[in-house]
Amino acid sequence: MPLDKASLERLIESSPDIVIATDADGSIAYYNDGALGILGYSRDEIIGEPVTKVYPSRDEAKRVKAAMRDPGVSRKGSIENFETVFVARNGREIPCAISGVILYDASGEEEGTIGFSKDLREIQHKDQLAVLGEIAIGLSHEINNPLETISNQVALLQRFVEKLPVTPQRDAERVRLDDMHGEIRRIETHLRRLSEMSEREEYASTDYIGGARMVDLSDLGPEPSDPLAGQRVLVVDDDRGVRESVAELLRSEGSVVETAEDGLRALERLEISPFDVVLSDVVMPQMDGYELFTECQRRSPETVVVLMTAFYYDKDHVIKRSRLDGLEGVVFKKPVDPDRLRSVLSELIRSNRRPDASRG
Repeated sequence: MPLDKASLERLIESSPDIVIATDADGSIAYYNDGALGILGYSRDEIIGEPVTKVYPSRDEAKRVKAAMRDPGVSRKGSIENFETVFVARNGREIPCAISGVILYDASGEEEGTIGFSKDLREIQHKDQLAVLGEIAIGLSHEINNPLETISNQVALLQRFVEKLPVTPQRDAERVRLDDMHGEIRRIETHLRRLSEMSEREEYASTDYIGGARMVDLSDLGPEPSDPLAGQRVLVVDDDRGVRESVAELLRSEGSVVETAEDGLRALERLEISPFDVVLSDVVMPQMDGYELFTECQRRSPETVVVLMTAFYYDKDHVIKRSRLDGLEGVVFKKPVDPDRLRSVLSELIRSNRRPDASRG
């Protein structure tokens, strides 16, 4: 059943698109609810005004007018999805696509125009998101591979430095290498953030030099919900395999990790820079876990010490003596249980104090 005139008028009136009609003089004669919602002018403000009022310039209005009369653009007397720009009452420019026709009277004379204009902002935003997704995929492919090579080379260099005699220069090189690891992780986080933004189909931008805009990655970095992210941890163990595997596990969680092969080396690290957590083996040459714990309490009481022991073996009662002196965090290792280690340290950092019970 064809729509009657009243139903058609109600349909046009309630359209979410901008519908504007002009008379033969180019003055606005009709202005629907969609136009009111997008452009912000009330009908009293806009009816009778020249149509140029909704364009950024007279030249742009003339360009649209000429297109409606140019058979090279579309059928003469009409345009389809012709892109232009409207200006809202608050001055904001709104990209639009107009489909419209010239209205003629019975004698063939022009008596006005009517145009249906779609707000393109959401469409353009989705196009930008699609481009962002392509960029994220390209960056991940082009950067991750060489970044992995760099990371591996830094790890090999770190192992070489670990074998050098203990000197202030070696310690300085260790700090530089840790900084390099941190920057590598930061780049990886940037790439991860871009990937997440493209998957969620949303991104933020911020002003840059000269009025340009750039994708805002300011909330990059490890997720704030991950308590291990950004924590400075010193891993102490005379077993190199355990020491390095625990360190790599914590680095994968976003922690900034240094290592020491015994208690004396650990104290040297503490002299150079502070740590949030010291994760130490119990049985070590020169200085065992209990001695390191008590020395850390004396030198840096705000640093939390968590002791690791092989299963429940504690021949010299190091764990018992340490607990009597205030130690509450214990991780049973060999083999290291990654989930248990994460759980202990995560609970510790979330509560912002030492763990309140022994672990394992």
